[in-house]
Amino acid sequence: MMAMLWTQQIMIGKKTYAQVPKLLKEKVKEILIDSGCEELVTE
Repeated sequence: MMAMLWTQQIMIGKKTYAQVPKLLKEKVKEILIDSGCEELVTE
C-alpha cells in the first residue's frame, strides 16, 4: 500500500525515487517498471 502511494507520487512528479525509504525501494521499483515508467527509477 505504501509502495503504491510512493509510486503514484513519483509518477506525478511530487517525489523522486531517491526519496523513497530503503525498505520500500524494491517494491516501488517493481511497480514503476511494471507500469512502464522504468525511466523514473533513478538514484
